[in-house]
Amino acid sequence: MTIYDIAREAGVAASTVSRVINDKPGIKLETRQRVQELLKKYNYIPDAAARGLVMQSSRLVGILIVDIRVAHHVDSAFVIEQELTRRGYCCIIMSTGPEDEKKAEYIRILEQRRVEGVILMGSMFETAAVEDSIRKHLSKVPIVMVNGYLNLPNVSGVIVDEDAGVGKCVDLFFSKGKSQIAFVLDSVSPANLRKQQGYSDGMLRHGAGTEDLWLYDMSESSVRGGYEITLRILKEHPNIQGIIYTIDLVAVGGVRAAHDRGYVVPEQLGIIGIDNSIYGEICMPKLTTLDNRLQGMSESAATILREGLEGKIRSIKMMMFSEIIEREST
Repeated sequence: MTIYDIAREAGVAASTVSRVINDKPGIKLETRQRVQELLKKYNYIPDAAARGLVMQSSRLVGILIVDIRVAHHVDSAFVIEQELTRRGYCCIIMSTGPEDEKKAEYIRILEQRRVEGVILMGSMFETAAVEDSIRKHLSKVPIVMVNGYLNLPNVSGVIVDEDAGVGKCVDLFFSKGKSQIAFVLDSVSPANLRKQQGYSDGMLRHGAGTEDLWLYDMSESSVRGGYEITLRILKEHPNIQGIIYTIDLVAVGGVRAAHDRGYVVPEQLGIIGIDNSIYGEICMPKLTTLDNRLQGMSESAATILREGLEGKIRSIKMMMFSEIIEREST
């Protein structure tokens, strides 16, 4: 059933049916109702591609994620996708992988798909290769980065003060008499390095020396990886009093490792994660975490992009403030 078939049966011009479909004014109520009844009767669905050709609009938004298996990035993408879909856009979500050249290639692919806007999930897109690819392929398209920023005229960023937040986590440990604290980096990214800097600054502010900065990198960002790195920390620093992990998922493994080695949490060993994810709530004991405002960042990113899609392309940098959610592990 085509628009012309609907028009023929309704006894009107095809342009009238089009105006009804697009909710345009200037149609008699009786005519509008007759056309709407036929559209419903035949379950007519407009061809989005054809409408896009006519209107010179794809209504497509690209959402790029480095690794689609990362739960907090997927949760954020869901919030954004739901908001933009409600506004009549269709979102395509792609997983680029960690290599810079692949991220840059996906920017080019989005140009080929004629996207009208882009969301970049996470600070892993803060690279020179991505910046250069945006200049070449998407310089006229509004782009918003969640928890990151690139200094381009069409790119906005919504970031959270995780460095200051981690510094407050250090303060929390010291307020409880825990001064021997380690920091676990689950993966190298601009955001995680800012978290690590917050740990170092916090420790130095409390009088620690550089030799007291116990920094650990992981080979596997998982519960198992958190378990294994924590066993190593406990072996190398048996008198340790607190550990901060860059994500809750890894911290959950740390809680289990502490239990298996006979450490009482939080009396002997305090543990803090970051993300305020579901993992921290189902952990035993429940995990103290730094809430990095995932929901708020996602909603703000969707709003900024929507405004850009409506013709208000701009480059802004929005800062949000993290908050410690204290539970049973500190």
